Amino acid sequence: MKILVLGAGRMGYGAAFDLVHNSPQVEAVTVADFDLAKAEEAAAKVGTSRISAKQIDVSDYAAVARLMRGHASAISCVNYWHNESLSRAAIETSTNFCDLGGNNYVVDAQLTLDSEAKAAGINIIPDCGLAPGMVSILAMHGAARFDSVDEIHIRVGGLPQNPQRPLDYQLVFSVEGLINEYVETARVIRDGKITTVESMTELESLSFDNFPPLEAFQTSGGTSTLPDTFLGKIKELDYKTIRYAGHCEKFKTMIDLGLCSSEEMPVGSLQLAVGSSDCPKVVPRKIFGELLQRHLPADGPDYVLVRLEFVGRSLTVRDGSSEFKIQNPKAKILRYDIIDKQDEKTGLSAMMRTTAFPASIIAQMMAAGDVNACGATPQEKAIDPEKFVAELERRNIRITISEIS
Repeated sequence: MKILVLGAGRMGYGAAFDLVHNSPQVEAVTVADFDLAKAEEAAAKVGTSRISAKQIDVSDYAAVARLMRGHASAISCVNYWHNESLSRAAIETSTNFCDLGGNNYVVDAQLTLDSEAKAAGINIIPDCGLAPGMVSILAMHGAARFDSVDEIHIRVGGLPQNPQRPLDYQLVFSVEGLINEYVETARVIRDGKITTVESMTELESLSFDNFPPLEAFQTSGGTSTLPDTFLGKIKELDYKTIRYAGHCEKFKTMIDLGLCSSEEMPVGSLQLAVGSSDCPKVVPRKIFGELLQRHLPADGPDYVLVRLEFVGRSLTVRDGSSEFKIQNPKAKILRYDIIDKQDEKTGLSAMMRTTAFPASIIAQMMAAGDVNACGATPQEKAIDPEKFVAELERRNIRITISEIS
């Protein structure tokens, strides 16, 4: 199979690496970027004759369609606002397509292409990174262990191994994506109904072995299509972002001060006061984003922490080829934990491994016809969770499963 990777940044490189080095079924990989030199650098770093670099402007629909032809699947590692157009190009060229997501409205638009994708005989699967993405499939994996599930709680965070003040955070993806997560509302299920809550709220403490104090708080986007998938089936579902303790209060203060506002505001009021008619305007969010990029560390060694907790009444336990049920009137809690860290041998960060590898896995499953059905479908409905988890484990992304009393 031949796979196309759009975007040669951190995640594009991670996907290309996995396709070449962890995926024996993949015969050839194309990595494409607006900056050809960047694509060539990524291809050279992957280090094999099976990968080639191309220049592409993903806003040029015709050019994208020409590039997609001949590829079994394409992975979008570019900004989320391109994904609807890229999905349409994939349908036109009969190319399976997945992306790293990032915006609920774009995902909704992609899912309206279901009938066209079915007619083309392909899959369009949005949100295939870490969260949303991997955790959505893990939610299905864990829920299948119960006869009925009451609650699913998802906690995910990318953390620097060497946190630095003032935010104890380093940039692992785009600043725009980070700000979006912190300012847009989060979709959850409460009392069996879909509702929204404000981001940077409902702060809680949590712990992982050998880590300093941690916190988790509501952020947008992490649940993606899960509330719709589980509506009518469970009472509670939510997603929170994990950070080192103290991060939320510091960042929320800057939001409350208006630094994440997208509204233009005039500056130079003193000039106006003395009669000047030329008052420049700025967008606080753009300035703040630029300052974050300038002053926050990036690309240092990192961790990714993942925790899913499932609350249900009847637990099915599998032991090899046999299974049995534990009947108990009390609720049971099943916990999934992942602690991943930067791979010193390959240089791939934990965020690259847990974001780009899942997209690569799904692209290959689509190309192999190893999905539940054609169409534009949420990943938790399209992907077999058992096969997906087996592929994660083959890449040494391991899940610790425990029962909490």
